[in-house]
Amino acid sequence: MLIAADKFKGSLTAVEVAEHVTAGLRRVVPDLDVAAVPVADGGDGTVAAALAAGFTRHEARVTGPTGVPVTATFALRDDGTAVVEMAEASGLQHLPGGVFAPLTATTYGTGELLLAALDAGATTIVFGVGGSATTDGGAGMLAALGARFLDADGAPVAPGGGPLRDLATADLSGLDPRLAKTEIVLASDVDNPLTGPKGAPAVYGPQKGASADDVATLDAALAHYAEVLARAVGPKAAEHALAPGAGAAGGIGYGALVGLDAAFRPGIEVMLDVLGFAPALARATFVITGEGSLDEQTLHGKAPAGVAAAARAAGLDVVAVCGRLQLPQEALSRAGIRRAYALTDLESDPARCMAEAGPLLERAAQDLARDFLV
Repeated sequence: MLIAADKFKGSLTAVEVAEHVTAGLRRVVPDLDVAAVPVADGGDGTVAAALAAGFTRHEARVTGPTGVPVTATFALRDDGTAVVEMAEASGLQHLPGGVFAPLTATTYGTGELLLAALDAGATTIVFGVGGSATTDGGAGMLAALGARFLDADGAPVAPGGGPLRDLATADLSGLDPRLAKTEIVLASDVDNPLTGPKGAPAVYGPQKGASADDVATLDAALAHYAEVLARAVGPKAAEHALAPGAGAAGGIGYGALVGLDAAFRPGIEVMLDVLGFAPALARATFVITGEGSLDEQTLHGKAPAGVAAAARAAGLDVVAVCGRLQLPQEALSRAGIRRAYALTDLESDPARCMAEAGPLLERAAQDLARDFLV
């Protein structure tokens, strides 16, 4: 039995999900052979999944999204592969008092975190993006890595996406030379372009506190940023602005594509490779996946869909556990999931469901074991 589930956001980490599912299964089948590969799709929880897979934990003191220092964690393996999660440095959880800063939040700390990974010996960086508090197109990140973004007076532009409207010149020649020798994989489940009706400000800005006026300001500022970068580095800057993933995490995907020569890959595909999922799958006869909410987003590159696709290709049955289920059985079946067990079926009150997620998950796992293993 292979358990390859993502976190239940707000209640259980991916490791804890695996532990509770295992406990429930073994109440019904005590000698059940269970293996766990906690998974993530590039968003928050990605570093935790890497650490659970045996990576070494590293910490760095970096600049938070509003300039307040924060402690960020990244994961490093002996072969030089690092997993860096931008939310660790520039995520919504680092907004002081939870107060949004849609126009001024910066990814500078993410650049510092990438530098820390390079300093620790990383030669390949899996760069997970998601959960950001920022919409600065990755300008802050690139500035921390050595790029210069100047206004008409030759002064550095202020942090955040809004001030990019004052950008006059960009110079990427000072980027850390180690970056040219480092493979950087942009791991994301977001395929939005940088700007426009499906761009980062329009789609994700409101989640970060942006008003309608702020969205318009940010969209114009990022479009201007792309134009200035095109003058600095050539037409690839304009092409990358339209590329899938450019709009990821407030446009940090764009900064990574243009400045770091990153390769965009669906986050779950990258993470399954990095976490050693294939060898574990080869030993399995049955797979359990899951996440906090199984919904329409799940079908578009989230961890359970990726796990189910790989397991189905291997000819294995897949069932899912979740906090809440918002997909009909037909959609589950198309995704390769035979059945889903939701905690809300056992406890209808959402608050209690979150608070008691562990024990409820063990009950759900017992039901699963009775249905499929006895």
